[in-house]
Amino acid sequence: MATHEEVVDCPTVWVNRHIQTYVESGGQRGHRWNGVPTLLLITRGRKSGKLRRTALIYGRDEHSYVVVASIGGAPKHPSWYLNLEADPQVRIQVGPEEMTGQARIPTGSERERLWQQMAEIWPQYDQYQKKTRREIPVVVLDPT
Repeated sequence: MATHEEVVDCPTVWVNRHIQTYVESGGQRGHRWNGVPTLLLITRGRKSGKLRRTALIYGRDEHSYVVVASIGGAPKHPSWYLNLEADPQVRIQVGPEEMTGQARIPTGSERERLWQQMAEIWPQYDQYQKKTRREIPVVVLDPT
């Protein structure tokens, strides 16, 4: 994933503002949002081929980052998740640190363990799961 390509930010107004604060401050502001840690995730659009950036709450699992594809309990997966299903190569910014990574979807007991960990960080995830019929994916981002 080339670093010189233009990146298109999430069009949702409040997320876009969060991303801009994060980027403009070099990760000094925006890393914490509503008391929880957030990262910026860049995926390649599965249809457009363009780089797409969003901000997500994250947890840690050893050297990896863990995010949840909840989109507030919507009936469909978020675009960023569909993008990484098509191309698991990602870029990640955590505070001032930027890195490349590989996304993977944990299953079974690993997924359950990570879901519980993420629900401790952001308890609304359990409420989001109750709102939708789909199993909300947990995603592990392994730095490369």
